[in-house]
Amino acid sequence: MKLSVPATRAALLLSACLAAPLAAQAQNIAIVNGKAVPKARADALLEQAIKQGQPRSPELEAQVRDEIVLREIFQQEAEKRGLAASAEYRQQMEFARQSILIRQLFGDFEKKNEPSEADMKAEYEKIKAQQAGTEIRARHILVEGEDEAKALIAQIKGGASFEDLAKKHSKDPGSGANGGDLDFANPNSYVAEFSRALQGLKKGEMTDAPVKSQFGWHIIRYEDSRPTQFPEYEAVKGQIKQRLQQVKLAAFRDEIRAKAKTDYKFATQ
Repeated sequence: MKLSVPATRAALLLSACLAAPLAAQAQNIAIVNGKAVPKARADALLEQAIKQGQPRSPELEAQVRDEIVLREIFQQEAEKRGLAASAEYRQQMEFARQSILIRQLFGDFEKKNEPSEADMKAEYEKIKAQQAGTEIRARHILVEGEDEAKALIAQIKGGASFEDLAKKHSKDPGSGANGGDLDFANPNSYVAEFSRALQGLKKGEMTDAPVKSQFGWHIIRYEDSRPTQFPEYEAVKGQIKQRLQQVKLAAFRDEIRAKAKTDYKFATQ
């Protein structure tokens, strides 16, 4: 049977009316007490969770939808009780508004002022030059008393194994089990007394007398040395980028603060 033109138009209108609720439903994840909960709200929260490192999964998507609907339910209940009109609520909303705007300000600055590859490589070379020098590999035995340290020195000079005595007597849990081995390190990274004694030795030498520090009494042996090892650029590129971003951001903050006209005197300058 062939429909007339008016009948065809009516059928099309009916089809459109039936499709409209379905289209609207696709834009919402729920209706709570007659109020739609938009899907876009869940999408935004999901994106935020993914940015924070959570892997996208059906489970995460379900959790986000649950959270969004629960928030709507609790928000409606709070509004029903008049809490949205309270002074405390308005104050907290103002704090939140400020925090979000400030975060957006600095986030926008970082996006528009990312360090260039040339800047990062220059910073890498600068740090590398500052770290240049010599690393020393040392061994030590750490004991409580001076007399015990002197007795151990006598045993080592008599032919006893430094490594074996370190394993047996050293109270340094980090190196004792490894025969007193401290691996390669910048000598200035040790406490002052230890550092001075170590740098006063030559390769293969041991301290003739115990060295006292805040940790106890040390017997120190200079094992080996090498030029300071520094990681390759690609291994530390991310850290250098973050460092430069922090420097730029601090300068940006100081610039805004300096330009502001205010009679307020900050406690910290």
